[in-house]
Amino acid sequence: VQLVESGGGSVQAGGSLRLSCAASGFTISWKCMGWFREAPGKEREGVAGVYPYLTTTFYADSVKGRFTISRDNAKNTVYLQMNSLKPEDTAMYYCAADYRCGNLNSIPAYWGQGTQVTVS
Repeated sequence: VQLVESGGGSVQAGGSLRLSCAASGFTISWKCMGWFREAPGKEREGVAGVYPYLTTTFYADSVKGRFTISRDNAKNTVYLQMNSLKPEDTAMYYCAADYRCGNLNSIPAYWGQGTQVTVS
């Protein structure tokens, strides 16, 4: 199992970024997939997730209405569209797979290596 993130970078407040997570070794539509983030000095937190087999999504309150998670089963890739970014969104963002969907405190079985997002 491998998860490879891309799309991070530096952006001004109010801007947008789209993160991608290319998965291999398993089929993403069979697993709960999501994004977590970890800011300096803070614990890693769940940001968004998408249920297996469904298009049902869930989000942390801090990003609702601004972030959108989606899944392209044909490409075996998960995305996180981030709009109206704020400085407090600055963090390392991790793609994750195989955890209890709907529970942002659940611990995933698989993690990517992370991609940095910096909002100034």
